[in-house]
Amino acid sequence: MAPGRPSIFRFLSASPRARTVATIDLGFGRSAAVWRNDLDRVAYEGAEGHTFSLYLEGGAGTRRVDGRPAGGRPGAFCVMPHGASSEWEITAPFAFVHLYLPAGELRRAFAESQDRDARLLDVPEMTFAEAPRVAEPLRALAGAVLAGDPLAAEAAMAGAVSRFLAEPRHGGRRRDALTGGLAPHLGRRVVDHVEAHLGAPLRLRDLAAIAGLSDAHFQRDFAASRGVSPQVFVAHRRIARAKAMLRGRDPVAGIALACGFSSQSHLTRAFKAATGVTPGAYRAMA
Repeated sequence: MAPGRPSIFRFLSASPRARTVATIDLGFGRSAAVWRNDLDRVAYEGAEGHTFSLYLEGGAGTRRVDGRPAGGRPGAFCVMPHGASSEWEITAPFAFVHLYLPAGELRRAFAESQDRDARLLDVPEMTFAEAPRVAEPLRALAGAVLAGDPLAAEAAMAGAVSRFLAEPRHGGRRRDALTGGLAPHLGRRVVDHVEAHLGAPLRLRDLAAIAGLSDAHFQRDFAASRGVSPQVFVAHRRIARAKAMLRGRDPVAGIALACGFSSQSHLTRAFKAATGVTPGAYRAMA
């Protein structure tokens, strides 16, 4: 797990009863953990980032102190949104998996997968919900975390996030209620340019010029509409391109240059920070 652990992870870690079974770093601030807990009372106060939770075993003895009296069950899905607070009482053993997502990362995924302004994303608080389409990849995520398999974990995370975001209710805000941000056609123009020039230097001033904006104006509006800064967006696209190329036979040094990295060692550092494994290890597992 990366040093900057999600706040819900920290809240649970502070409990003398909760036990981490296994964790995995999914890059860009995303991570997952399988937990066990029993005879405990846990409070989350204004947690940073979004947490998806799926009960794997037990749960009947788990309830929200500040919510409805019903208990959990295997397959129960919970969402603890960024900034939310909740308190839980556990009177029987249970196991669960948590997927931790920085708020900006979920907005980025929404903007990319739904081709919509990131500010339209609505993440409702959910407790003990029935969500079989999201539960399936979260179970796979738990298995990948326990097996220490970063590729399987990455695929399961992507499946859980895409299925969650595909629900119409998560894009419930109105576009005409937004002010500022990057116009959709300008955002697509910038994204297309990035994709076409990943092997070349991509400077903020050049991207801003494509949108016809000043550097500062573009930086602010892009982050608002795409969920992350232009720099983080470019980093995502370069890592995604490198992953695709690593499934082939091109030498790693050539992949580094094709994806805009100055050297193989530069790619290795960035790739490991983003995925938790080196390019060579990724290729061996792919």
